Amino acid sequence: MLLFHIIILAVVQGITEFLPVSSSGHLTLIHGLVDGENVVAQYETNHIFDIAVHVGTLLAVLIYFWKDVMRMMVGLVCFHRADKRTDGIMALQVGVASIPVIIAGYLLHLWSPDFLSAVQVVAWTSIIYAIFLWIADKKPVTQKTIETLSWRDALLIGVSQALALIPGTSRSGVTMTTARFLGYSRTEAARFSMFLGMVALTGAGLLGALDVDWSNAQLGMDIGLAVVLSFFSAIIAIALMMRWLAKASFAPFVVYRLIFGIVLLAMIYMR
Repeated sequence: MLLFHIIILAVVQGITEFLPVSSSGHLTLIHGLVDGENVVAQYETNHIFDIAVHVGTLLAVLIYFWKDVMRMMVGLVCFHRADKRTDGIMALQVGVASIPVIIAGYLLHLWSPDFLSAVQVVAWTSIIYAIFLWIADKKPVTQKTIETLSWRDALLIGVSQALALIPGTSRSGVTMTTARFLGYSRTEAARFSMFLGMVALTGAGLLGALDVDWSNAQLGMDIGLAVVLSFFSAIIAIALMMRWLAKASFAPFVVYRLIFGIVLLAMIYMR
């Protein structure tokens, strides 16, 4: 893969992974623009680098939320202690809620359908889920927090996450949308979405590692560069988004998704 392709891919992934705008949709668009008619032939290579930049964003969210991660891990180990049980339950809920996307992701990995690289898919899902996000964001906020998350809510959010395997849907977008429909605040919805993302990204990274020819030194260096660039882009994007959601709405992301989808449709059907 060309250097400029790797740089653009990594930076865009880092910025968009945890924003409700669909990182996979943007990656699909980049591949389409760079590879042109060869995008299908380049699917396997592009898929490897897509996973590499996802690993970079995984490292970013682990570091940004390291205190929460440590609390959940301690809660699991010390589950017998009443003061640690809430953290342990949260860790279990994140794990159980991640099962649907793990199963769906594994099946998709075996199937590897080329049609998911179609820009038309990205355009329509971007628009459709922008509307869902806008409706959900109008829901009144309750006193729910992820520390008091019910098993029912965790599973509903987890099942919705599997839809994000369709490019343009946005993993963070669909999970935040579901959480907002259930009455969680924007920041609480974002936190649980990113906790789920840790598991989903870990699974994707492990599966992707199996497809890499690690004896190819140049490929390994390119993958390393992609991971580093996406890491730094992501940690900045996470910090900015959490600050924004603490005082404002999802409206800018809704507008962006609508414009993004409409522009893509115009490019497809007017050429």
